[in-house]
Amino acid sequence: MSATAALAESAVAFRYRASTDTGAMVEGTVRAPSRDAALRELRRQQLWPVTVDPVAARAAARPRVFGATTSRRRAVAHWTRTVATLLDAGATLDRALGVAQSQCAHMEVAEAALAIRKAVQGGASLAEAMRLQPALFNSLHAGVVRSGEAAGSLAKALDTLAGYLEEDEALRAQLASALLYPALMAVVATLGILVLLLFVVPRFSTLLADMGGALPLSTRILIFGGDIVTRGWWIIALLIGGGVIAVRTLLASPETLLAWHARRLTLPITGHLERSLATARFTRALGLMLQAGLPLLPALRLARAGVGNQAMSADLERATQNVVRGNGLASSLLGILSPMAVQLLAVGEESGRLDALALRAAASLDDEVRRTLRTLASLLEPALILLFGAIVGFVALAMLQAIYAVNAGM
Repeated sequence: MSATAALAESAVAFRYRASTDTGAMVEGTVRAPSRDAALRELRRQQLWPVTVDPVAARAAARPRVFGATTSRRRAVAHWTRTVATLLDAGATLDRALGVAQSQCAHMEVAEAALAIRKAVQGGASLAEAMRLQPALFNSLHAGVVRSGEAAGSLAKALDTLAGYLEEDEALRAQLASALLYPALMAVVATLGILVLLLFVVPRFSTLLADMGGALPLSTRILIFGGDIVTRGWWIIALLIGGGVIAVRTLLASPETLLAWHARRLTLPITGHLERSLATARFTRALGLMLQAGLPLLPALRLARAGVGNQAMSADLERATQNVVRGNGLASSLLGILSPMAVQLLAVGEESGRLDALALRAAASLDDEVRRTLRTLASLLEPALILLFGAIVGFVALAMLQAIYAVNAGM
């Protein structure tokens, strides 16, 4: 068999979506031995690829629809991935930004992408343009892009950033999926109880009042609860609304917000879960930044921006200052990150593989968070069933006791 025939046999079909020189989007397939070879072939055809995936992998993958239901975070990750892919394929920055903006299905992200492109056309760097959109791009995004621009490897920096955003969005989706069924069960059960209190109990209490006689304690409690819901609903609504406004006002103060975030980390179950999740985000960002070629101190400051807890972020800033003074990274992070993550970072410092072991720590913590959530969800479901079953049982018991009491009185 000739070398040409062997190469043809080893070629893989790739499905692509690409932009032409006029900006039109085209789709099709191309056969090549590798993805890089497919990119070169498309570039030879004067096409600017947006996505290039093996046909089998694409068919097996779950379709990703960027429509009205696309979340803002997912849209930002998609925009970043598109720009990185086009730059890696050899497109100019302006063309990459234009194609990525045209592919944005989320209105807010599309408007920000258009503003970024106009700022770049006006002479700003991409990092500066992204920094002008703080609602979508924080200091982590802008810092990674700025480092890529300085090193002349913007495509690699954006690819690194896109990987971080996609991993974070995937973890968020798994968290939401794990809590969806318990939340749905709670909503349905609450609606059922409200129907009982709003419609069944008032009619039942009217019937009992017409019959007269003394009512059992359970029935009086049930009727009192029904009266609160039917007659005092506006008081309940005012209390809930006032509570929400009061909480938002208190948390608007940086000091109160910092104290609340610190308090959250000390809660029995959710505190450990939040610390693990924040540690996973920090170590993943740190590992990716180091792999992208950033020095340790800038990587630490950028990774800190991805931590959602303000108290933990402040602790990480103090740890960064300790590293500036010459202390070791792992020793500076003791008591801030989870013990397992600190030990992996210590081994990474000693072996010179800090980036790889930071990513390993993030993957391990992601798995721990998923296991914890699955356990909590499996415990929460029967707990909710027992709770709402007990409430419905109390309602039925109160009604039956009242009927027996009325029959005994007659």
